[in-house]
Amino acid sequence: MKTALKILVPILAGSATASFAATTGLEQGGNGMMLVWFFIGFGVMLVLFQAAPAIVMFASMMKGLFSSNQAEATFSPFKGKGEK
Repeated sequence: MKTALKILVPILAGSATASFAATTGLEQGGNGMMLVWFFIGFGVMLVLFQAAPAIVMFASMMKGLFSSNQAEATFSPFKGKGEK
């Protein structure tokens, strides 16, 4: 009986503290909204960081479409490097 009691008491005490910790964790609900706002802010930052290069590319496409000079209309990353 003493051996069973030595084993049973720590098991019951451990399960009681685990159930107490589980019930107190459910009462606090304010931390989830902070993560939601962080996720929304992260998504907004992604859209903004992708919009800036898209606007630059759109402006250069419009410049190429509506320019009268052929040299301005063609794009080359090496344009102007060989000219001295």
